[in-house]
Amino acid sequence: MSASTFWFLLVGAAAAATHMAVFSVVQPYLWPELANAVGFCIAFFVSFAGHRLLSFTDARTSVGTSLGRFALTALAGFASNEIAFTLLLRALHWPALLALLAALLIAAGQTYLLSRFWAFRR
Repeated sequence: MSASTFWFLLVGAAAAATHMAVFSVVQPYLWPELANAVGFCIAFFVSFAGHRLLSFTDARTSVGTSLGRFALTALAGFASNEIAFTLLLRALHWPALLALLAALLIAAGQTYLLSRFWAFRR
């Protein structure tokens, strides 16, 4: 496993844990889909900082360019996440945290590919 892959997995796990923790705190007060969005917004900053500083330290793009590209990458990942989350939660009646975990895993692969080959292009 390359160092960038190791850091990507570690940063992704930290961002996912942040996402799930925020979701757990706000979900009793919001619709689950909205709580998912709040979790995403907070985890976005953990993810970008970690990926820029650890996963893709050799990126040839400026911080501003990477941030803009990563925002688009993250939003695409969140769209996949929200669709999967809603289907698992509403159609299959999975428990909210399990549905969120599965949705985060589904979006992670997409996010890695877009991050590696576009947002933080080497």
